[in-house]
Amino acid sequence: MAVDSPLSSPLGPPACEKDAKALQFIEEMTRNAESVQQRVLAEILSRNAQTEYLTRFQLNGATDRETFKSKLPVITYEDLQPEIHRIANGDRSAILSAHPISEFLTSSGTSAGERKPMPTIKEELDRRQLLYSLLMPVMNLYVAGLDKGKGLYLLFVKSEIRTPGGLLARPVLTSYYKSDHFKTRPYDPYNVYTSPNEAILCPDSFQSMYTQMLCGLLDRHQVLRLGAVFASGLLRAIRFLQLNWRQLAHDMETGSLNSKITDPSLRECIVKTLKPNPELAQFVRHECSKDDWEGIIVRIWPNTKYLDVIVTGAMAQYIPTLDYYSGGLPLACTMYASSECYFGLNLNLMCKPSEVSYTIMPNMAYFEFLPHEPNLDSTGFDFTHELPPKLVDLVDVEVGKEYELVITTYAGLCRYRVGDILRVTGFHNSAPQFHFIRRKNVLLSIDSDKTDEAELQTAVENASHLLREHNASVVEYTSHADTKTIPGHYVVYWELLVKDSTNSPDNDTLEQCCLAMEESLNSVYRQGRVADNSIGPLEIRVVKNGTFEKWITQYQEEHPLINTRFQGVLVSPQSWSCWILGWYLHILAQLCHIGPQKEVNEMGIYK
Repeated sequence: MAVDSPLSSPLGPPACEKDAKALQFIEEMTRNAESVQQRVLAEILSRNAQTEYLTRFQLNGATDRETFKSKLPVITYEDLQPEIHRIANGDRSAILSAHPISEFLTSSGTSAGERKPMPTIKEELDRRQLLYSLLMPVMNLYVAGLDKGKGLYLLFVKSEIRTPGGLLARPVLTSYYKSDHFKTRPYDPYNVYTSPNEAILCPDSFQSMYTQMLCGLLDRHQVLRLGAVFASGLLRAIRFLQLNWRQLAHDMETGSLNSKITDPSLRECIVKTLKPNPELAQFVRHECSKDDWEGIIVRIWPNTKYLDVIVTGAMAQYIPTLDYYSGGLPLACTMYASSECYFGLNLNLMCKPSEVSYTIMPNMAYFEFLPHEPNLDSTGFDFTHELPPKLVDLVDVEVGKEYELVITTYAGLCRYRVGDILRVTGFHNSAPQFHFIRRKNVLLSIDSDKTDEAELQTAVENASHLLREHNASVVEYTSHADTKTIPGHYVVYWELLVKDSTNSPDNDTLEQCCLAMEESLNSVYRQGRVADNSIGPLEIRVVKNGTFEKWITQYQEEHPLINTRFQGVLVSPQSWSCWILGWYLHILAQLCHIGPQKEVNEMGIYK
């Protein structure tokens, strides 16, 4: 219930006094975006004035915007690699940040897709926690009564390593879940999870998923919202339930826990709460044994009010499937963040996914924006005028225009290109709101993986070497991220030139080509395939000779204004005709599937 508070916000009536303060903070930051940005930049430059990086560009202690922009270059990750390698190898001098580097947060990057360790400092956890603390006060403006139940959130930790210098390197969410900010968080009736910490922090993906699903079923009437980080993660949970409901029902009926749950602390935690419940077990069997799983989420968790998942950018491909399983529940995209920095939040949480815009919080970092224009090359430079890029400040962006995000952070990143392309949709007070368009240079994405055109081409070339013994070669190809399977997987369509029809590549050869392509892809993809079980096996679908030419010609005849573009043998994903071609081929090649057999294990992963 809303409170009558002296801190009442223009955003709406707060649900409680704590919410009122959070909403007031959002208003203060966004009303004063320009002055906050000036303060943030001055703080960053002042505290890091004596670092090796800033000294190199001779700022001489200057903290003003003009000097900063005139002396510091706009950079990419590759520009910082020498400094990052030194830190990773144990150099503790003030290279990028005056504050000690506490760990590396692994980013999937914007080009080749390899994990990129980003140095961070301890206080960044406080900054990330601050943004998290603003999410529920905003949600409470749209959905009442969330303090009367629980959230079923499927949260997982991923693998971590130590650098040669002894610093941890791990994904940003793994860092957060393992921090005291999360593990010892105070009780908040608006933020109660069905999953105990022991389940979330279990490194074994099966044990973690199984126990989180079990706890969610035991509390099914208390669940008011379901969530995962990405839409793909929530769909994997549904697939997991499809494959494991019989064992889950057995555990609920008997009050005994699956013997495959071997993590000592996790097993102890679950056994304490698991009691025989034959009625619940029978309900789960009744619902899950049906052939039709449409609306399964609201059938099992009938009080669910919305799904909390990211469905912008590449995740938008999962919206129809989420709608099918949820019966059309609202999809809430709450925040915009990356390994490098947390950026902002969605203030209109019940909007359509296609209308999601994130309000940048000006206190999180110093933000600049590189205009994104068709005549800019991949480096961002305008070769038609031979001018260096002119970056736009946060409050000076223009509605309707697209920009690439550039950040300067407290941890020492200066004028760093994140690689996200954003479109300005409006302003909240003086802070701009952005719709996320895409990651730059990304062609295929299922989960956190990002595969670009060059990497896919290299993978195809490596795999095509296996065709030589059959005197065959790949003459054309295109690709498609198939999210109709759970987990989703890459589909690559090949048109082959076979010089000897009596020696055509057989299924075994083409399956080896699938493996060769997967082995050529980046480590983020391989981790998703093997360790995280978030990506299914790659498929190669061979189409008839002349298929590419036929469909492109037909589409151009029907759409004469479209100019089809080729890059070598790769059909560019930016070409609408080739996008249509991919879907034509998807239908055409159903009988041409080449790839691993469709047996699945208990995680729903193809064997």
